[in-house]
Parts: sequence; C-alpha cells; structure tokens
Amino acid sequence: MKKIVVFASGSGTNAENIIKYFKGSAIGEVVGVYTNNANAGVIDRAKNNAVPVTIFTKSELYESELLQNINSIQPDLIVLAGFLLKFPDAIIEAYPDKIINIHPALLPKYGGKGMYGMHVHRAIVENKEKETGITIHYVNENYDEGATIFQKQVTVLGTDTPEVVAEKIHELEQKYFPGVVEDLLKTKS
Repeated sequence: MKKIVVFASGSGTNAENIIKYFKGSAIGEVVGVYTNNANAGVIDRAKNNAVPVTIFTKSELYESELLQNINSIQPDLIVLAGFLLKFPDAIIEAYPDKIINIHPALLPKYGGKGMYGMHVHRAIVENKEKETGITIHYVNENYDEGATIFQKQVTVLGTDTPEVVAEKIHELEQKYFPGVVEDLLKTKS
C-alpha cells in the first residue's frame, strides 16, 4: 500500500477529493494532511475522513523537525493541493521526483511567486486568453518550474469572469488530479 501525504493551505477540496478517491483503494491511501493555516478548511475535511492533520507555522516548514515528521511516515508521494508556501529545499532533496503540485493554469504561463487562485484567473481574463487549464508538475526549488506531468485545457469565453474561470479549473482539478496521483503511484517503485 503506497502512502500519500497532502499539503494544503486553504479549503481543502482537492485534498478531500484525493482522500475519498483512495478510500478502500488497494493502491494507496492518504496517511496525513499538513497545513500551515490553523484555520484552513482542509483540517475539518481531513478529520471528517479520519486522516491525521499536522499544523505548522511558516518558520516550522523550514525546520528539521517537519522533515523528520515526514520521514517517520516514509511517504511514496507528497501532493501539494493548494499549498501556498515555497516548498523547502531540504524536503525536495529528501524526496526527489516524489513531490507534485497542481497549478491552476497551463504552465509555463501564469506561474511563479504570487500566481495562485484568483490572481491567476484574473490575469487570464484580463489578458483575454482563449484557453487555460491545469498543470500537474513535479516540485523543484523554483515556483512552478518542475517537469510537467499532466496538462488539461479548457476554453475561456470572452464573457467569462474570473469566478467562471475558477469554476472551470475546479472541475478539471476534481476530475483529473486523483487519477494522475494514482498513475504516479502505480509507476513508483
């Protein structure tokens, strides 16, 4: 059984979707959720699904105790699902090609520091893009620059608001993210 840990900073809809997708699976399971936000919705979502939650501060993210905590689990995959802080080099080095992120745009466009959530959707609408989508990629030391694993596009209409774009992206995330995680677990030794 492969072990997944999820990092999230917000409401946790993607985290919960992955938790539920793997409930009763023979392939893997979410064994822990980590958050830097003591008020994040992901905490209740995880607890309601009997998944342990670890809450840490921004400074604790870069301290060795958090890496030791993760090492005690020995996850096969670390999934960033709406995690808004830069991931620490020490954890990236300890888990090469085992950390993935989902980004609400077609990277390399609209990536980098500060490009998350509604910031991305507003920029896409303001720039009159004809399409956007999701990118699932490996995490490296730079924001949104790791190797792409999966992309899926969606059309942006001239009448779409950032909120409409956000809903389209959310639908893609819910539909494709768990399956990509499963495919990765099947190929990891």
